[in-house]
Amino acid sequence: MSGIECYYCTKILNMRVFKFGGASVKDADAIRNVTTILNKFIGEPLVVVISAMGKSTNALEAIHRSIIENDGKLDQHIQKFKDFHDVIIDELFQLDRPWLKKHVSNLFEEIIPFQNQTFDDNSDELYDKLVSIGELTSTLIIDNHLKCSGLNSIWVDARTIIKTDSNFKEGRINWEQTERLVNAQLAPNVSETSVVVTQGFIASDHQNRTTTLGREGSDYSAAILSYCLDADEMFIWKDVPGVLNADPRKFPDAVKLDEVSFHEAIELAYYGASVIHPRTIQPLQRKNIRMYVKSFVNPDATGTLISQNAVTNTEIPSYITQNGQWLITIATRDFSFIVEEHLSHIFECFARHKVKIDIMQNSAVYFTAAVHNKEWRLLELIKDLQESYEVKYNSDAELITIRHYNEEIIDQLKNDRIVYMEQKTRQTYRVLLGNPSV
Repeated sequence: MSGIECYYCTKILNMRVFKFGGASVKDADAIRNVTTILNKFIGEPLVVVISAMGKSTNALEAIHRSIIENDGKLDQHIQKFKDFHDVIIDELFQLDRPWLKKHVSNLFEEIIPFQNQTFDDNSDELYDKLVSIGELTSTLIIDNHLKCSGLNSIWVDARTIIKTDSNFKEGRINWEQTERLVNAQLAPNVSETSVVVTQGFIASDHQNRTTTLGREGSDYSAAILSYCLDADEMFIWKDVPGVLNADPRKFPDAVKLDEVSFHEAIELAYYGASVIHPRTIQPLQRKNIRMYVKSFVNPDATGTLISQNAVTNTEIPSYITQNGQWLITIATRDFSFIVEEHLSHIFECFARHKVKIDIMQNSAVYFTAAVHNKEWRLLELIKDLQESYEVKYNSDAELITIRHYNEEIIDQLKNDRIVYMEQKTRQTYRVLLGNPSV
């Protein structure tokens, strides 16, 4: 986005962009709740970005694996996906909707050419083509339900307006083209009497091949549209009351943060806070667009405001935990110093295998990194590194990040656990921990 100015924007007063995630549209009752929330905002310009329903993306990933592995279970996986959505369609609509079910079924026809191929380099292209079916299906169903509820819903295919490069699974936005298309094709449909419904997470490249923005990328989609439409506010609707200082499943005393600055939100997202996608904040910050994280369970509650001028309460520590970490230790074969040439090659290996480093450090003869990624990618990475280095690794570590820590918190956190790695700055403490039995 650097260097791109808003040449195509037409300011729409009181413009809002909403994003509803998979949990908020997981079944028929949840979709009815979304309709109730949207009814509260009719009379104001509104664009709604929606994710796949429930665990649909996981189901589509199973279809992807089935094609890659040719395990003979493809039809079974596809039927399971269809059955899940057919049940929701039957519960939502009083009259039968065979044409809607057929539309969902037809989405799978685009993957037929892939089914008899041997996959290597274009597996990621197939992945994006498949997982996009989740968002397309959910928005088709919800668009129809909104229409039946009396709302003037307008369905827009996000792939026609959000453009990326051809980096499948992690598409990088072509901001100038996206901005032009959003304002030419989506903005004219935005009004006080309509609701524009589109998909999160999905986009397309210059050849109109489906791409995606990275797992959980629907927040980013909403931020992209907010930026291009010059929105006043963006809302993320979650199953939590707002941004919490910790995962309540692990920290029962977790509290809601009433305000979070853009800077703090970027820090939290970078370190893995699940409530905010890492790339969401930058487009909003550039145009000073306020973002609210609110509960779809209790939509009238205040939630959390994220903005340029928000004041972060630094008296409240924030905890971010990431389980399933792999610790990888790399050394030269002759135990010579790890120098710039080695580091350049090591980073190139990580980048080639698309493995993100969560925390790292190096000594004279070792480079150590903790990563969290799919096991098959890690094993391929390790195999690649072993051609040039001595490599040791172990799994099941936990990375904990604390913003606004104190020494008492650190002592309680470590307890009797093994400390593999720790780093400390003025505001942030990070530690990679293992259990004594590991």
